[in-house]
Amino acid sequence: MKMNYYRYNGYTLCSWESLPYEKIDALPAAGEVIFLFHRPLLTGRESYPVTDAALLTERESVDTLNASTPAPPVPPELAAAVKAGRVRAVNGRHPRWQELLPPLPKKEKYRVHLLGLGDVGSTLLMGLRLLGGDVLSSIGLCDLRENVPQRWEFELNQIGLPWDYDALPPVEIISPEELFSGDVFLFCASRFVPDTAVRDGDVRMAQYELNRDLVAQYAKKARQARYKGLFCVVSDPVDPLCRAALLESNRDEAGHLDGLGLFPHQVRGFGLGVMNARAAYYAKKDPRFADFLTDGRSFGPHGEDLVIANSVSHYDDALSRELTDLAAHANLDMRRMGFKPFVAPALSSGALSLLLCLRGAWHCSSAYLGGVFMGGRNRETPMGVEFERLPLPEELLARLRETEKKLHAIP
Repeated sequence: MKMNYYRYNGYTLCSWESLPYEKIDALPAAGEVIFLFHRPLLTGRESYPVTDAALLTERESVDTLNASTPAPPVPPELAAAVKAGRVRAVNGRHPRWQELLPPLPKKEKYRVHLLGLGDVGSTLLMGLRLLGGDVLSSIGLCDLRENVPQRWEFELNQIGLPWDYDALPPVEIISPEELFSGDVFLFCASRFVPDTAVRDGDVRMAQYELNRDLVAQYAKKARQARYKGLFCVVSDPVDPLCRAALLESNRDEAGHLDGLGLFPHQVRGFGLGVMNARAAYYAKKDPRFADFLTDGRSFGPHGEDLVIANSVSHYDDALSRELTDLAAHANLDMRRMGFKPFVAPALSSGALSLLLCLRGAWHCSSAYLGGVFMGGRNRETPMGVEFERLPLPEELLARLRETEKKLHAIP
């Protein structure tokens, strides 16, 4: 195959395919290069940074996370552009692909709108108020229950530093109609949360059907509002709800996918942060898992198909599976104590991870990859979501492929 270069509306394009645009003989020495690929709508990311020549392909799966994946031969000038961080990929088959050509906007501060002030939502809110002053301009609250948003506006705006009264982001009450007028929408609502009597089984997936219908309602509202910000899911089960939100926002009234809703990079799931923190908790208590603290990684969903790697460079499958089991079922241990496990998820997965995301820092969250929302270490960039890519051992890849398969099977 030969790589072709083009100019289109002021943008420099490269593609393995022949395209009906002005052809150029060589890449410019500076400026962004758009790698234009073509694959069916919403079967993977529609735009992403090309950090390795191996990403110059329309194929995408969990194997994309493996830095050992061989790269196709590319011209030296394109290889140099990739190394310099100048190349971004865009799916030319998306009906709104031209909207993806400019870099994503980056703001100094963001307005967050939060829906649902239950245990998780209210605890997350406290974390944002206390820790988000550098990156949040304000926090809007919405809850349909009487006096609940009034209570939290009243309480949280009375938390402050003496003589530095504007250091923390202000908290305001917003109406449901205003939810998609901000920069970040946080979905913390739930129609069903099992009480503490439920101490076994997959507590997270038990909430799926009812919460799926609820998140779909708000995804359609985002579509109607032509929302351009982040649609962040915190409610369980995080990763399947993200996929439901993305797909439902892109369906017309007849139920057909039309690509007129949210882009994949707009939808993020915040559930992996607490799984990573729980693995670290157990690693600090048991020296057998100590490698996790320096070389470990977490992947997959906030649920049963979580994948913890005790170490990427010295992977031990048995130890990794044992640590995975501890992290995945820590919620049940808390329930057996008689309490709902919501504080660590709200802060580790919610507040801390979201703020890292908005700062453009590496963090744990779920983003769209190969048609499912896959958790992993990633960061937000002007070129889109960048997943960390490492040389992954085959045993670990096999676990990731199995998780990917199970996520695809969820309707």
